[in-house]
Amino acid sequence: MPAAAILNNSMLEAIEKLLILQDRDRKIRQVQQELDHIRPERETLRTKAATAQTQLDAAKNRIKQIESERKRLELDVEAKKSLIEKYSNQQLQTRKNEEYRALTHEIDLCKEAIVKIEDQEIVLMEQGEAAQKEINRATQEANEAKQLMDNQVAQLDQREENLKKELTELQQGREELAASVEETARARYERLFKSKGDNVVVGVNNGVCGGCHMKLPAQVLVTCRSQREIVGCINCGRILYYTRDMALATAE
Repeated sequence: MPAAAILNNSMLEAIEKLLILQDRDRKIRQVQQELDHIRPERETLRTKAATAQTQLDAAKNRIKQIESERKRLELDVEAKKSLIEKYSNQQLQTRKNEEYRALTHEIDLCKEAIVKIEDQEIVLMEQGEAAQKEINRATQEANEAKQLMDNQVAQLDQREENLKKELTELQQGREELAASVEETARARYERLFKSKGDNVVVGVNNGVCGGCHMKLPAQVLVTCRSQREIVGCINCGRILYYTRDMALATAE
């Protein structure tokens, strides 16, 4: 076999190995990205559930405050009624008109106070009804948010476990694939993979780089097609390759 043919086969093999390695690295990066998204998704679900529970707790505290205020008003009414009874008994015992009128005035003040308190009780009753409706709404939302969180977090946990297992398998196989690539080519590829993303070894079609899509000089195209060496794009530095099904237009 001619030396040129051996060299060509060697370059083809190197490109093929780099493409296989690139495919593996893409999968690894994809799995890592999916894993990176799981924790914030889980935290978002937990935050929503916690927010719904906080709203429910606030609604419950509000109705407790209303109930406490209502009981205080009831005690005020009872106190005013006791005063009315006391002043009425004093009226029965006094014989002085001035004292009688003063007691009548105090009784009237107590009655006016009771009317005002009862008005406040009506307002509190309306507020209590609104607060109870809010509790019913918040309870439903909190239950739904918790159920959604429990279900989806369980799914995310299972997904995370599967992805970690898949990542471990991919990383183990990756070392073997990387070791099969010639050291200089591998170092060049890994440097590009870090800086250019997961599209490093790219095809040439119609005279342009498959990565940056810039037009390539004729000499680069000829060298790429000859497959005698690993060729890089003069614009972005990506590693170029050519196959028979690609159109290799001559650049001006």
